[in-house]
Amino acid sequence: MSHTRPPAIDRELRAVWVATVGNIDWPSSNRLSSAVQKAELVAIMDRAAALKLNTVILQVRASCDAIYPSSIEPWSEYLTGTMGQAPRPVYDPLAFAIEQAHKRGLELHAWFNPFRARQAAAKSPISPNHISRTHPELVRRYGSMLWLDPGEPAAQDYSLRVVMDVLRRYDIDGVHFDDYFYPYKEQDASGKEMDFPDTASWQRFGRAGQLSRDDWRRENVNAFIRRVYDSIKATKPWVKFGISPFGIWRPGSPAQIQGYDAYAKLYADSRLWLSKGWLDYFAPQLYWGMDQSAQSLPVLLKWWAGQNSKGRVLAPGIDSTKVGRQWSSSEIIRQIKATRGAPGVSGHVHWSMKALMHNGQFTSELESQLYNRPALTPPCAWLGKRGPSKPELTVRGNLRQADWKPAMKDDVWLWVVQTRTRTQWTTKVLSSGDRGMLLDKMRPEIIALTAVDRCGNASPPAVLELGAR
Repeated sequence: MSHTRPPAIDRELRAVWVATVGNIDWPSSNRLSSAVQKAELVAIMDRAAALKLNTVILQVRASCDAIYPSSIEPWSEYLTGTMGQAPRPVYDPLAFAIEQAHKRGLELHAWFNPFRARQAAAKSPISPNHISRTHPELVRRYGSMLWLDPGEPAAQDYSLRVVMDVLRRYDIDGVHFDDYFYPYKEQDASGKEMDFPDTASWQRFGRAGQLSRDDWRRENVNAFIRRVYDSIKATKPWVKFGISPFGIWRPGSPAQIQGYDAYAKLYADSRLWLSKGWLDYFAPQLYWGMDQSAQSLPVLLKWWAGQNSKGRVLAPGIDSTKVGRQWSSSEIIRQIKATRGAPGVSGHVHWSMKALMHNGQFTSELESQLYNRPALTPPCAWLGKRGPSKPELTVRGNLRQADWKPAMKDDVWLWVVQTRTRTQWTTKVLSSGDRGMLLDKMRPEIIALTAVDRCGNASPPAVLELGAR
């Protein structure tokens, strides 16, 4: 056994959103066969793995529908063109996505829209088992869309039930919400901003209390988020909960920041959720350029890091879809470098997968400049501090084959294999099912093996010196 330690393993949340709503990322059309849908998912997972990302955030519930078989909600029209109609032949897209992600050592986070019930652009008839048919008293028409009313306790119960159904039935690695809680404001025919139509729930549940109507709305969202977090942790403590709110908490925070007031208009007190630790990772959508002073990405990053008193994973969303339209690839490269240079920031999330699927200058620069080494997700020590024990590593067949297994009964999620050849270290991240690798072509002098659990905790490395070859 050697005392030569391998270099530290890079840690960075490298994530990407895969949106199903409007067929933005997957499936590319609502008229594809099951075989083509699967092939597209495989291509997405292949690309994510090739780029050395580590997390895929897949939208599983866009508007009170499902891209998986559900006894609660109808099949999504984004799969087949018709709400309530299963893919043909029938398969389970979520189970397939999880299997494909895990084979490649990728985390799969299930992304839910908690209160949106019907898109303005939705085309198919509403199916009989949609919430607007089964419980219309929980649904409000607001402008061109339908929404669950967060002020109705039964609506909160319903969305929590959907999340927990997926959590219990599927081996997901995370639950994810984006920036939609109460809706973005719509305008009436005269151009006047409309208020959300929640008078009934306000009069029944809010009016008699001590809060103003706006504070009551914020408290509805706060209570729901805390309940989701607590419910996840009570059921599967290792599953991460992440939220990606609008990138500005309030204009003037900090002083130079201008823009949309999500606190006042979406009733989203995102600073509170972060400061209370009601989530495991926080991905504010910082979709502005580096040089936009009024929405400065570096200034906002520093401010958000200052709100993160519980030390949660802070990884902003960045708008990679603007490359080739508004920005050159160098803008996103600068943004990612800014996240790496900012204290308290530990990753980033790409909006969205379609920006990464095409070969070109942008993806080649990501591969060569920023993602030339794999990275593990940052550890979430608050989810479980004891990592795996040092694994058992052996080399046989005249040093041609390495084999390994966990120590004792450790639950291993990933293996990190590091080899040194002529002073150069190489790192590979492998799935838990991999239990060995050929060494013939590499001919390393040293091999090190680290076991990683689902909270991101790493074991001490098992190190073997094989000698110069």
